[in-house]
Amino acid sequence: MRTIYLFLLTGALLLVGAPAAHAADNGSWSVYPATARSGQRPYFYLSADPGATLHDKVTVTNRTGRAQTFRLYAADAYNTARDGGFAVRSLDERQRSVGAWASTGRDRVTVGPHGSVTVPVTIAVPQDAEPGDHPGALVALDERIDPADAGAVAVGIQKAVGARIYLRVNGPTVPALSVDDIRVEHTQPLVPGTGKSRAVISYTLHNRGNVTLSPKVALKAEGLFGRTLLARDLKRIPAELLPRQEVRLTERWTGAPQLEWGEIRLTASARDTRESAAVGYFALPWLVAGILLVAVGGGTGLWIRARRSRARTA
Repeated sequence: MRTIYLFLLTGALLLVGAPAAHAADNGSWSVYPATARSGQRPYFYLSADPGATLHDKVTVTNRTGRAQTFRLYAADAYNTARDGGFAVRSLDERQRSVGAWASTGRDRVTVGPHGSVTVPVTIAVPQDAEPGDHPGALVALDERIDPADAGAVAVGIQKAVGARIYLRVNGPTVPALSVDDIRVEHTQPLVPGTGKSRAVISYTLHNRGNVTLSPKVALKAEGLFGRTLLARDLKRIPAELLPRQEVRLTERWTGAPQLEWGEIRLTASARDTRESAAVGYFALPWLVAGILLVAVGGGTGLWIRARRSRARTA
């Protein structure tokens, strides 16, 4: 039976959190802008006018005792949908920004044991390039596929490491951040006070501008008469939200009130931008809701019968 491989691109292409102050490295090889010392320039920080051409160099270092061959390519960056981590497009995806503008002097390089190879990099910025940030990476991909299983359906692992590119095209910058589509799911016990309740707040954090932002999000829940039920700064947010990117995030509220009526407000902020959005919050235990429903239904029925009785008497 023919084996079917599912290719998983791993390595430094999916980077979570803030950029580390060292070269991109997976233990077997590393990629970084060419410098006199390894890791002195961990990433490419560049700026250019529309229509300009930039020249730089990238170094690939082999940290193993055998020769390795890598495919070099440039790729656009984006935020992952799962947690907003920094990721880049794969080789077979269409590149639209710096991934399309950058090229290396060689598409493939073979690096000897414990050796390094430095390759020229050219970035040709189009004349009509949009001002603002264009993040991406220069990727060294090991095209070999390592099978992880020998079954009929096996998983093949393809490893890669990418040195980030932070390119800013000169011109007007527009920081803009929004909080969209806030939703609240409330779980509570049938009988009030017999168990714990919780709420899951989900929302979309959207960078609507043309520059990379380091967002902060504050959550505040208010009950009746403006009582503060919850106030916290959220931690599970992207360290970098790239231009035009949006991520769907959730926040758990353990011990949420079981009987309350109020508002949940999220305030997102970053340098030179701040935006708030709110959604109503209504918590009512199922038992109380059932009693109220029966009471309202019974009262309505009595009112209808009374009207009919008065009509017959008249």
